[in-house]
Amino acid sequence: MSVTQDMDLWNLVMNASLVVKAVMLLLVAVSFMSWMFIFRKWFTIRNARAQTEQFEREFWSGNDLNALYQGSVNARHSIGSLERIFEAGFREFTKLRGQRGTDPSVMVDGARRAMRATYQREMDHLERHLSFLASTGSVSPYVGLFGTVWGIMHAFRSLANVQQATLAQVAPGIAEALIATAIGLFAAIPAVVAYNRFSHDIDRIAIRFESFMEEFSNVLQRQAVIR
Repeated sequence: MSVTQDMDLWNLVMNASLVVKAVMLLLVAVSFMSWMFIFRKWFTIRNARAQTEQFEREFWSGNDLNALYQGSVNARHSIGSLERIFEAGFREFTKLRGQRGTDPSVMVDGARRAMRATYQREMDHLERHLSFLASTGSVSPYVGLFGTVWGIMHAFRSLANVQQATLAQVAPGIAEALIATAIGLFAAIPAVVAYNRFSHDIDRIAIRFESFMEEFSNVLQRQAVIR
């Protein structure tokens, strides 16, 4: 087999040692999962942003809160995160307002706690799989580097009994080892970029949720006083 054929990418992968092949296979699997989570998270955040904007328009358009709440209850399985926060807060507020002698501050505090609990659940849903992307971005280069070091070590050990080693003899082994690093970077770079972007987007959505909870609490405070 000629040197050109030896340096073919497929031949390099197939001629790699068992450890390097295992590293490559692991990195390819991690990269595939990473891209799957990237696309899923992109759609999730896009939908969350659109549903948040839609509900904010409906809420601040002057619609009756009872009508908004009833609509949220009827479409519970298709509403967005912000609407679920509103539903939880208004449900608790209505429950406490129906009790005689309940202090207005108690009603608002109860609604705020209910909204905070729902807020945490929604944020957990939005942040799901972000830790996997962070781990992929930080660990994959080192896993690929391990495969490279092992492959280079294996290549030089195979030349131990050779009287005169040439570059043509060493190059295929080094090249096949470096593929592991390349695959590790291919898995890590998109994961890091996606993690940073999604973290920024989720932080902005979280700020909108928190601002809404404070503003809605003020609305409930006024309703509790004039009941």
